[in-house]
Amino acid sequence: MSISKPFFVLGPCALEKEELGWEVANAVKAMADELDFELIFKASYDKANRTSVDSFRGLGVKEGTKILGDIGKNLGVKVTTDVHTAKEAEIAAENVDILQIPAFLCRQTDLLEAACKTGRIVNVKKGQFLAPWDVQNIVEKLQAFGCEQSYITERGTTFGYNNLVADMRSLYWMRKEGIKVIFDATHSVQRPGGLGGTTGGDGELAPVLASCAVAAGVDGVFMETHPNPLKALSDGPNQIPLADMPAVLKKLLAIAQVAHS
Repeated sequence: MSISKPFFVLGPCALEKEELGWEVANAVKAMADELDFELIFKASYDKANRTSVDSFRGLGVKEGTKILGDIGKNLGVKVTTDVHTAKEAEIAAENVDILQIPAFLCRQTDLLEAACKTGRIVNVKKGQFLAPWDVQNIVEKLQAFGCEQSYITERGTTFGYNNLVADMRSLYWMRKEGIKVIFDATHSVQRPGGLGGTTGGDGELAPVLASCAVAAGVDGVFMETHPNPLKALSDGPNQIPLADMPAVLKKLLAIAQVAHS
């Protein structure tokens, strides 16, 4: 299990509008250049599993992935986004480097197969209902469908009602099996449906869990960030303020250097 400097998957939860995408992308790219780490820019064109029917969804797969593709080409970084259907995987693959499978869909065989057939990198969010060793079945599906590069993302396990817990042992166990692992710090501090009609969260704890994950040894760290989380249209309570991100990243990189030098 060789461990080196982790890469970082950064961006807003939802691609609320094109201007927000560029604002955050330019900011985190500047951080990547200054601190010398690999950046993958992330934003969702459709939040398909919102708590309420009245919640903001996004710009749609065609417009959203076109914006992401333009950002990736202009800034010279990989981009990623969630896909929810086989057709969306096909459309997104035209502009997106890494296709992300949402946690609730991680066992959907047809969706996994469609993502693999695009030839893109596939990142599967580990379902909140799965044990770490259960993901081996997902990995075997990806391999059977010809996926050449994939990741499994740990994003916490359901813990009672409206709460999640992140078990750091899972990072070791999955990597021990040769699986490339990303730790999702911001979704691990979600409180799903915790505000009644919307999801709550403890964003101030995301850097704490990210620090633990980096010390434990992960390939990448996923953190959603927004210029003003209080006004974010999706998952605001668990996002990290964009202004705080440089300090968070410096600390994580320092931990990686000390823990794995």
